[in-house]
Amino acid sequence: MLTRRGLLGATTALGLMLSGTVAMAADTYVPLISKGFQHQFWQAVKAGADQAAADLGVTITFEGPDNETMVDRQIDMLSAALAKKPTAIGFAALDSQAAIPLLKQAKEAGIPVIAFDSGVDSDIPLATASTDNAAAAALAADKMAELIGGAGKVAVVAHDQTSRTGIDRRDGFLNQIQAKYPNIEVVTVQYGGGDHLKSTEVTKAILTANPDLKGIFGTNEGSAIGVVNGVSEMGTKDLVIIGYDSGKAQKDAIRSGLMAGAITQNPVGIGYETVKAAVEAAQGKQVPSHIDTGFYYYDNSNIDDPKIAAVLYD
Repeated sequence: MLTRRGLLGATTALGLMLSGTVAMAADTYVPLISKGFQHQFWQAVKAGADQAAADLGVTITFEGPDNETMVDRQIDMLSAALAKKPTAIGFAALDSQAAIPLLKQAKEAGIPVIAFDSGVDSDIPLATASTDNAAAAALAADKMAELIGGAGKVAVVAHDQTSRTGIDRRDGFLNQIQAKYPNIEVVTVQYGGGDHLKSTEVTKAILTANPDLKGIFGTNEGSAIGVVNGVSEMGTKDLVIIGYDSGKAQKDAIRSGLMAGAITQNPVGIGYETVKAAVEAAQGKQVPSHIDTGFYYYDNSNIDDPKIAAVLYD
């Protein structure tokens, strides 16, 4: 669950974002289709969406498949939501192309679409509320390079290669290493589906094949936890682990020294801004095409800083 301190810290500022947004009738309905409930991240996004719905006086629903590999299930959820003729809709795509036919139907029906967390390969969404994932992953690459002394072998355990977040985090890291750190070799990119158990096995296989590895980057909560577990099970020492997102397991790993640090998004802000943009779009207002909800790098030195603590979740 999102901590009370984190929720209050994140929503205090968010409550000021309503300037210029007129509360709508209670029968305004905005369904949000997320990537799933597999990770605590989505509970934090939901908390932000619920706060915006309360502030704006609208009805929302928030749902997603059981895990982030269930693309067909997510498409079914999107289809069912559109059949209810909502005022607007929020959508976080597991596959950046699979939903496009349904999103075309939404456009034809005059239903505004707001993407969140992960966009689609289409200009149908009027806005995308998300982290600049490529820039955030580039920062992770910089931190990795700093911690391994600018040289050596590293690997990536990614959550998928179909969503925009999966692609942008992978490529943001790889491109930064290639552009700035010629003495660092990325030996492999493996995919664990965002599942911590599968990511654990992937990590153990990587370590077995590369005993001289210096670091691993895990691109989401499940990936990062899997990396930590895999490294622990193998008994590997002095390996730099950098993660993405938050959650109790990652925070505990950073406090204990198992993980060097991680990128945190602003999940409450993502949820809040998605509902706010959906309401504004339904009112006929122009919304920015990209709503950058920000990111930070956190480690043992700043994990308790109020600015960081406000965007971490348990």
